[in-house]
Amino acid sequence: MRGTRITFYNLAWRWHFYAGLFVAPFMILLAITGIIYLFKPQLDPLMYRDLMVVEQGHHRQSADALLAEVRQAYPNGHVGQYLPPIDAKRSAQFVVHDAGRELNVFIDPYSGKFLGEQDAKQNLQAIARALHGELMVGTVGDRLVELAAGWGIVLVVSGLYLWWPRGRGGAGVLWPRLAAKGRLFWRDLHAVTGFWGSALLLLMLISGMTWTGLWGKQYADLWNRFPAAMWNDVPKSDQQARELNSAHRQTVPWALENTPMPQSGAHAEHAGHHMMDSAPAAPQVSLQQVQDIATARQVTPGYSITAPTTAQGVYTIAVFADDPRNDATLHVDQYTGKVLADVRWHDYSPVARATELGVMLHEGKMFGPLNQVIILLVCLMILLGSVSGLVMWWKRRPQGGLGVPPLRHDLPRWKAAVGVMLVLGVMFPLVGMSMLVMWVLDSLAVKRRRALVSA
Repeated sequence: MRGTRITFYNLAWRWHFYAGLFVAPFMILLAITGIIYLFKPQLDPLMYRDLMVVEQGHHRQSADALLAEVRQAYPNGHVGQYLPPIDAKRSAQFVVHDAGRELNVFIDPYSGKFLGEQDAKQNLQAIARALHGELMVGTVGDRLVELAAGWGIVLVVSGLYLWWPRGRGGAGVLWPRLAAKGRLFWRDLHAVTGFWGSALLLLMLISGMTWTGLWGKQYADLWNRFPAAMWNDVPKSDQQARELNSAHRQTVPWALENTPMPQSGAHAEHAGHHMMDSAPAAPQVSLQQVQDIATARQVTPGYSITAPTTAQGVYTIAVFADDPRNDATLHVDQYTGKVLADVRWHDYSPVARATELGVMLHEGKMFGPLNQVIILLVCLMILLGSVSGLVMWWKRRPQGGLGVPPLRHDLPRWKAAVGVMLVLGVMFPLVGMSMLVMWVLDSLAVKRRRALVSA
């Protein structure tokens, strides 16, 4: 029995070793960028106070008047989005595409004074978000992050098996032996923090996976469904709402990403190409009228209004709310002002609701500062676990080698561990494919080592 346990333990250790060596650098980066983005609500007004905070006035100017100021400042720019002030002391914001750049433009909603601009892709929070989501290298980065998150799940599962007490007491299991020195101290720190953070870490990894381009898209296609009747009487385009989101900017909620974008209909054939900041070729709804629709329909402050970019396009009012029960996505005909779709929390499926809750917990927004503190602790645990794991490996590795734990097949029980890994490989295809590649390379390395020994 003891031999069986050692063999199973041995295989779990081997997979844990491989996963940890690959995942640790990614986990360190994700934890650091996650902490930065976690405190975006506090950092942004502090770092960009002159752009974002204004003196409260008595009368706000209309969205159309503010838009006119922005058009004047950027005569050759295209205004793609408007974000009304979230409260009485915050500025209004426009997203302007000008000379190949995407800019966040801030304006005083009371005086109409131009406050300044910010590169939408090169500010601290945009960089942190883009690194966190795709390492700032597009699809390849997205796949690497997805692979790291999937292997992170393998790391937690195998780590829990390695941690399992097997008759040992609390020291080194539930709390670290602080008097220990060297590798034993780092081992305790690694195992204990990993155990206490395992449940939240799994929540963080799985909720993060829902945003990934491969697994996340398949997950959304499977579970993110709305009654077909919601779109029966609405002309639909071949675009999906996910196209309004990007690595550095979130516009529509996750639950709406794979829904079709409606089309503006009545006068589209006569309108020609139209954008928010170009002269209208047909009667159309003004920006202020769209904002009035949001107000009348009690959309939670913090929403954005995305402009149509074609004659068939729509205005999209969307709020990705801190409390997903306040989520709202509305598509408005640019000519008639008719609300073509109005999707709220009550329209979400149970899985979509659970996923949105998980995402908001992941981002530390669900229940205010306490949520932020909990996620901060999880990020610090990730940093501590990753660093301590790397230190343990560095201390035990042999000169000139990686220090891969040896693999024994002397008893049949080792197959159970392989079964667990296969299940994870099927659940997360990128992980499964990488497991096959690693198994081939590992087998070749073992054969080469045996050949050298026998020679």
